[in-house]
Amino acid sequence: MSGEAVEPAGDAASLPAPSPAAPRLRRLGLADSIEPTADRFPRLSRLLAGAASLRGSGELAARCGTVQSVRQNTLIVDGLSKWSNLGDLLRVGDGDEAWFAQIIAANPDTVVAKPMTTAIRVKVGDEVELIGPIKLFPSQGWKGRILDAFGRPLDGGGPVPAGHHRLDPYGPPPEAMKRERIVERAITGVHAIDLFVPVCHGQRIGIFGGSGTGKSSLLSLLANTRGFDTIVIGLIGERGREVREFVEDKLGQGHRNATVIASTGDEAPSVRMLAANTAMLAAEYFRDRGERVLLIIDSVTRFAHAVREVGLAAGEMPVVRGHTTLLYSSLSQLLERAGPSEGGGMITGIFSVLVDGDDHNEPVADAVRGILDGHIVLDRAIAATGRFPAINIPMSLSRLSDVALDREQTALVRQARRLIATFEQADEMRRLGGYVEGADQYVDMALKLVPQIYDYLTQDVQSLEQAGYDPFARLAAFLAQANSQPPAGAGRPAEARREGQAVPLQAQG
Repeated sequence: MSGEAVEPAGDAASLPAPSPAAPRLRRLGLADSIEPTADRFPRLSRLLAGAASLRGSGELAARCGTVQSVRQNTLIVDGLSKWSNLGDLLRVGDGDEAWFAQIIAANPDTVVAKPMTTAIRVKVGDEVELIGPIKLFPSQGWKGRILDAFGRPLDGGGPVPAGHHRLDPYGPPPEAMKRERIVERAITGVHAIDLFVPVCHGQRIGIFGGSGTGKSSLLSLLANTRGFDTIVIGLIGERGREVREFVEDKLGQGHRNATVIASTGDEAPSVRMLAANTAMLAAEYFRDRGERVLLIIDSVTRFAHAVREVGLAAGEMPVVRGHTTLLYSSLSQLLERAGPSEGGGMITGIFSVLVDGDDHNEPVADAVRGILDGHIVLDRAIAATGRFPAINIPMSLSRLSDVALDREQTALVRQARRLIATFEQADEMRRLGGYVEGADQYVDMALKLVPQIYDYLTQDVQSLEQAGYDPFARLAAFLAQANSQPPAGAGRPAEARREGQAVPLQAQG
């Protein structure tokens, strides 16, 4: 074979000549690049090793800004305008000293954040980290627990099991055409409500009253009703001592089937706003699983006061009694989330409203009354007589009474309302000496029967009725006495006029 050339296999002319200067390229992964550089570049090796340990954790980078200005209740932060949205959280400080603020306004170069704590420890130039929107993890483990606005336990009962889905506490209301119809009456066990202000499953109703009129007493009656699968209670802006008292004394055995979201009056306004929305989120979670939920929020007024503080801090102009336009959108956004939805679940909402100065036409009361499906008015004069719940029957109504009551029940209620209205007018005139007993038989019958009806309407937790009772049978028995009397005649009023006595009231309606 020596001296003979060896022919290469194939067509050698078709193969490109190798270029001795062409480098050989190989794609290196993060882990592959660590060991080759460990000896020559130890510092780079350590950095790459640390980066590899964080791979997939989402903590490789954080968007941070700088505190530009500190005001009494707000922070001005530079460097986050392009990355943040309204409602996003900011973390201020590190470790156990860290606290949160919520973005309430954004400018081209800065954002305005409202601290979610009353203990503000920050100075100009401090670094602030953008966390993002608030997300909560409600679960069945929330039942029987007392939680704060962030879903953290307040009852010392250990950790709260987290749900499988992250949910937005500021979620939108159900679409109008995706709501189920309200068709079924709810039995509360409270005589005055079941008779004169009937509530249906999925209805939203307000309890309006000034301070000291018994709102908490009425809410404790409703919280102990047995006609619902789950009870969610939002204590917004309450006195610190009242939270434990309400749970242990007024809620009683119902606590095991209830979720309590509490935010006391000393907490930051943004936390009080969040607490009301967290209570609504908990109710939505159970509703979406087909449960009948009773949601009680006490009180919407303190939620509205928190909205006012946040709106003013964001730079909005006050429009009425210090409230900004944020009030009306926030109330609608919150209250419209209650009610029915697809899937058979219902949220029956009971919202208490602390009426400022006993003025039932003040902005918060007027706005809430226009959104809800009915209102229960508590009267200070009635409470002063010791009759609780101190419900003013003529001033209270349910917009779904035609759904809750049949024809016979509606007739009974109308007749009773006429008697009560006659009694309220005649009783005042009688005390002033403007009515003489016997001048009108219908008025005399109202003065005789209505106090008996009022006695029947007086209740406490121990006398709360359970499912299956029929208040209309008792009301019919009262009204049977009125029906057995002859109608108000025309003779007696004329005689009263001839004798110079006071002119009597005529039968109402």
